[in-house]
Amino acid sequence: MAEKAFVSGYYLDDKDLVDGIKALQEKNIEIADVRTPFPVHGLDKVLKMRRSRLPRAGFIAGVMGATIGFGFQAWVFTEAWPLNFGGKPFLSVPSFIPVTFELTVLMAAFALVFGFLISSKLGPGADNVIFDEEVTNDRFQILLEVSGDNSEQLQSELQAAGAEGVKHHDL
Repeated sequence: MAEKAFVSGYYLDDKDLVDGIKALQEKNIEIADVRTPFPVHGLDKVLKMRRSRLPRAGFIAGVMGATIGFGFQAWVFTEAWPLNFGGKPFLSVPSFIPVTFELTVLMAAFALVFGFLISSKLGPGADNVIFDEEVTNDRFQILLEVSGDNSEQLQSELQAAGAEGVKHHDL
């Protein structure tokens, strides 16, 4: 017997998808996943998803990058290797700005990319199942996890919610 089973419903329009999700939620049917070919505005509110923590991670990494960049330059030019460049003071803050800015952007970018890959369970070794390749093109998909023998009921509920097509998938 399969470890997991899903029922998927396909929609051709994003407005129909959102209406279908609302209809399923009114019947207290738990939605396992929703897949779309492009971002659908308002979908996160309909699915009651919590706000992402990625901006916080990017900000913290950016502050760390700025601190490391400025601190390293200040240490090098005042303590480790003080050089006199045309009579400038050793702690010349305006000359530190470009490197500090670049390290801020670099660290924030790394934190955002790796944070996104980790939170999305993507990257090397990820075992992502593609139920329908048309989802990356022009279809919208709602996935419902089957528990027990309710596959027939979930298929009929998806059709009642306006799905263009309904399929059963065993993993």
